[in-house]
Amino acid sequence: MRLNTLKPAEGARAERTRVGRGIGSGLGKTAGRGHKGSFARAGKGKIKAKFEGGQMPLIKRLPKVGFRSKLKQDTAEVLSYQLDKLEAGEIDFAALRAAKLVPSTAKRAKIVKKGELTKKFVLKGVLATAGAKAAIEAAGGSVQE
Repeated sequence: MRLNTLKPAEGARAERTRVGRGIGSGLGKTAGRGHKGSFARAGKGKIKAKFEGGQMPLIKRLPKVGFRSKLKQDTAEVLSYQLDKLEAGEIDFAALRAAKLVPSTAKRAKIVKKGELTKKFVLKGVLATAGAKAAIEAAGGSVQE
C-alpha cells in the first residue's frame, strides 16, 4: 500500500449535485428553486423561526403571565457568611456599603442565609430572610427592621 494510491471506500463519498446544467439533468433552468419569490433569489431564503407569514405570531397571541418587581433591581443580596468579615456590633445599610458588600446602585439590602455565623450582630434597617434571621439569632444577635 502506498499513500498516493489511497482512496475512500466505494460509495463512501457521493458526488456533488450540479444544478443549472440543462434540462437533461433534471435540475436545469431554475435549478430546483422554483419560480420567483425570496427562495429563488441568492441570499434571500431565510425566514425567522417565529415568522408565520404575516399572521400575528404565537408569541404575541399568548397572554403575558407573571410579574417582575421593580424593587428587585434596587435590592442587593448579601450572603450571611460575608457578615463575619465585618466587626461584631450594629450593622446597617451604610455599614454594608462601606464594607463594599453592597454596590453603589443598590437602594436596599437583604441578608440571605448561606454558611455559618460566628459573631454577634444587630441588624438595623436591613431586610433578612427567615433562615438568615434564625442564623443571626442563633449566634446571639437580633434583627430590627
